[in-house]
Amino acid sequence: MNMTIRAVSCLCLVWAAFGAGAQGRRDLNETRFPGTGAVQITAEVWVDNWFAIYIDGAKLMEDSIPYQTERSFNAERITFSTDLPVTIAFELRDYMENNSGLEYIGTRKQQMGDGGAIFQFRDQTGHLLGASAAGWRCKVVQHAPANPSCANERNPVAGVGACMAEAEVSPANWAAPGFNDASWQDTRVYSAREVGPKDGYDMISWDRSAELIWGPSLKQDNIVLCRGVLQ
Repeated sequence: MNMTIRAVSCLCLVWAAFGAGAQGRRDLNETRFPGTGAVQITAEVWVDNWFAIYIDGAKLMEDSIPYQTERSFNAERITFSTDLPVTIAFELRDYMENNSGLEYIGTRKQQMGDGGAIFQFRDQTGHLLGASAAGWRCKVVQHAPANPSCANERNPVAGVGACMAEAEVSPANWAAPGFNDASWQDTRVYSAREVGPKDGYDMISWDRSAELIWGPSLKQDNIVLCRGVLQ
């Protein structure tokens, strides 16, 4: 990979945002990273709720809407240059108020949230290099609540009873090209009806091969790591 991406990540150019969403947010944010790699790649990403993207182990950027923003539905279009093949990795997070995995705690809307992600990569000619699909290798590192009945408790307490969490530290160098992901599972594919994508999703012309993915549980898997290689 061309190392320029690592050096200029703080010099990115945010040149356009379209479609005002809730609370003044933008449904589509566009960011360009200068670079000298052989291939210019445009990534288009939609995640419920938040993501960070890594290129050959180096973090390129995070979702423009902070993780702790409820209903953070927006799309990102990211342009960068690199050399192929390149390892792409994502940290995907659904919104949760605390480690119970719940949202809207203490209100009539108290519930387990649900995640979902879709992304695709094209080169400067428009050729599709890759997209989210069943072949991406993923690992769940935060699963909560342990029992869905937690969402029905009047005073749910994170880490207690049904509201326990299964969590682990992300493996060292998990986003790097040489990391061994043989023990990881293929991601699970979901329908648009199951995920309910909105706010920014329809502003992207998704290739037919791009699918909505997440861990085995849309509602209980809150942090998911995923990896793939663009050739």
